[in-house]
Amino acid sequence: MTDRKEQLAANLAQVEERIAAACATAGREREEVTLIVVTKTYPAGDVRLLAELGVRHVAENKDQDAAPKAAACADLSLNWHFVGQLQTNKARSVASYADVVQSVDRAKLVTALSAGAVRAGRELDCLLQVALDAESGERGERGGVAPDGIEELAAKVAGAPGLRLKGLMTVAPLAGPYAGRQRAAFERLMEFSSSLRVAHPAANMVSAGMSADLEHAVAAGATHVRVGTAVLGVRPGLG
Repeated sequence: MTDRKEQLAANLAQVEERIAAACATAGREREEVTLIVVTKTYPAGDVRLLAELGVRHVAENKDQDAAPKAAACADLSLNWHFVGQLQTNKARSVASYADVVQSVDRAKLVTALSAGAVRAGRELDCLLQVALDAESGERGERGGVAPDGIEELAAKVAGAPGLRLKGLMTVAPLAGPYAGRQRAAFERLMEFSSSLRVAHPAANMVSAGMSADLEHAVAAGATHVRVGTAVLGVRPGLG
């Protein structure tokens, strides 16, 4: 193996151990949690190495980086997740390659993604990004719909051509009542998920937790964790 592939393999093994240990502690099966590797800022070559190492889910947060990377790796059997704040004018592009958009947070974006998916002849899985730091009717500092807007937005996604409502996503907030309380934040997201599934039983994905707090997410019941730095490392110049 190349040095880079060995490094990625070692990092993946450590993350796998963390997820397995967190599942054991929570009394969950390891298969209940899907690892998504966030490959933002890293080249398509790293995505290829990850695929060789068995990774099947990768995530990006900027269309200008994701679109060419997805095209360069089109021959690989990968599920592409878009996890960043998304402008409506980028929705058509994202709908052409993403399998899952995890950052749906407003009605205009639903309309744009639906149009893009229909145009591309694709079905796009969607998660609502919930902002636990947002007041009623507002968006969060890092994107996301306020909790009291979940039901209305969910109905819009569920009724949109080309889109499938699959669940909820959150980013641990830096402000508000859940700042520094990742476990409590993720448990609150699980409560919203339970409520959502009453009307939308198939919307059972819960994406929460990153490199620093994946254990809290697994303990709370997350089905997907998004890990970047712990697998790929800190890129020089990015802090």
